[in-house]
Amino acid sequence: MDKVIPAAEFARNFGRYRDEAMSGRIVRVTSHGRLIGGFLSEAQLLDYERLRRREREVLRVDELDDETVAAIEAAEYGVAPE
Repeated sequence: MDKVIPAAEFARNFGRYRDEAMSGRIVRVTSHGRLIGGFLSEAQLLDYERLRRREREVLRVDELDDETVAAIEAAEYGVAPE
């Protein structure tokens, strides 16, 4: 579960929250009751960056290879690809 803390607490106890982030927990930082940012692990950041890159990726159906088209056709909602 994510942790929500005030910015002053985050600054005072950075080491503690760094360790929490490294263990896979997102630390959400607030100021005056408003979310201003978050602190996350390197793995979570890499996942985020990968998703952002793919977000802008445009695929045209007529440019897909047969293997990709077959994988899309065989896909089932809620089932992770192998």
